Formats: sequence, structure tokens, C-alpha cells
Amino acid sequence: MEALIRKEDIIDFFNERASEWDARLVRNEAAISYILDAAGITEGVRVLDVACGTGVLFPDYLKRKTASVLGVDISSSMVEIARNKFARTGVDVLCADIMETDLSACFDRVVVYNAFPHFPDPAALIERLCGVLSPGGRLTIAHSMSRAQLDRHHSGAASGVSVGLMHEDELATLMGRKLAVDIKISTHDRFIVSGARA
Repeated sequence: MEALIRKEDIIDFFNERASEWDARLVRNEAAISYILDAAGITEGVRVLDVACGTGVLFPDYLKRKTASVLGVDISSSMVEIARNKFARTGVDVLCADIMETDLSACFDRVVVYNAFPHFPDPAALIERLCGVLSPGGRLTIAHSMSRAQLDRHHSGAASGVSVGLMHEDELATLMGRKLAVDIKISTHDRFIVSGARA
């Protein structure tokens, strides 16, 4: 069932926090590296980063020599920062609702990093993202913290713009309707569910 989260509230929430986002960011480098390995982020792949924010993972994609990166985010303030930071790198950033924008390209890798609970209809999101995967492409939904940590994190100011992170088994079942799910991890510092399109 779709949660009662208003898109306008999500936009406002992230627009208000965009200017301080990078300063408050704490990167778990080991978890991020593990997530990118699980996501198959390797040289030559075309990446779609959904809810990319200020481009937290863009340097990692570039370091791994991906063929292309498209970041999509609904917050115009987040997108403006990402564009300014990565203007000369070849990364493209689009301000749009991923559920509504027309993406003509197909992608080898689609990543939703630290953002999944902000989508009120997970089944519709997965359906949408599977539709832009190339044959053999991989969708990865991941967080660099545990499910319990994330739910605590979202219980404060973000409670009105997020839903609880579903159990990894439930998410794997949902993704398994469209993908061959072969990675399902939930530990003290990471949450990853990933599957490939046949």
C-alpha cells in the first residue's frame, strides 16, 4: 500500500537541507566500496543514480571509469549543487521525478543509495527502474547503515518524508518479480539487495 507522503514535502525537505548536506555527510568508505562492488560498478558501465542528491557517489563512479553517469533527483537545490561540483566531469544531472520523467536511454547499472525509504510506492519504483535496465543490467538498493540505524535516523525530522525500510527478504521478493536477485545483505553497517535482469 502506498504511504501518504506528499512529493512537495519531500522536495521542500531536501531543498531546505541541500546547502548543509555535504558538510554533515559522514562516509563509510568500506561500506560504500562493498556496495559498489555488489552493484557491479566497473569500467565501461552506464550508471543511473536515482535520488543522487549532491552527487555523493559520483567521485566513486568516476574513479571506477564508468562509461556514463546520469544522476536524477527531485530536489532542485540538491541538483544545483551536484551540477556545480561535477560540471567538468561528464556526469549528467537531471532534476526530475524518476517516476514521471522520460528516460530514453537504457542503463547497465541502476543504484538507489541511501534513498529508498523516501519513495512511498516501492513496487512501482522497482517496476519503473527495471524498465530502464539493459539486458543483463543490475538494480541495487543499498544503504551504508543497518536497517535499525536507518529507521532510527528517519524517526526524527525525516519521519514525514520517509517510510520504514522494508526487511531485506521482503525487498528481495519484491525485486524477484522482475530480477534474478543474487545479493541480499543486512549487517550492522550496510543493507544491500541487488538483482540482474535476465
